[in-house]
Amino acid sequence: MSELRQARVTDHGAIVDRVHRWWGDSRTPAQARELSLLLPKLFLQFFSGTSLVMEDETGVRAFLVGFYAANNDVEAYIHFVGVDPKLRGQGTARRLYTTFFQRAAEAGRTEVRAITSPGNTGSIAFHRAMGFALEPGDRVVDGLPLHGDYDGPGHDRVCFHKRI
Repeated sequence: MSELRQARVTDHGAIVDRVHRWWGDSRTPAQARELSLLLPKLFLQFFSGTSLVMEDETGVRAFLVGFYAANNDVEAYIHFVGVDPKLRGQGTARRLYTTFFQRAAEAGRTEVRAITSPGNTGSIAFHRAMGFALEPGDRVVDGLPLHGDYDGPGHDRVCFHKRI
């Protein structure tokens, strides 16, 4: 059985390794390395208390990097989630999200936010299934409200929010 625990700074290397391996089936090695740059060590140095790792005797099997807003006492944000491809479709991501929601609510947070790329249809479907609402964007493409240039020129995003 996999243990779900609070993340530690020492998990950083294993998490980056998992991003390289787990996304390697859908991206080139260079693209997977680029994706792992979204997880610098500082996320675990400063947000390990709000991030989660699922592991078993073979090591890290899933993780969620999230944090609570510093500018208000209401919002929490899920930044990056990874699940071993062998565990996908078994409720692992749901378990990570549900635990994050519970802990955020216990900390007094009432809303969780997340973003994804418009082409990440699996992520969009998952967030909607988890009860996230799509935030209105500056335009609609293929039925999705997009936030144009959210992460810089040409990097549109779909933004979600959920009340907990």
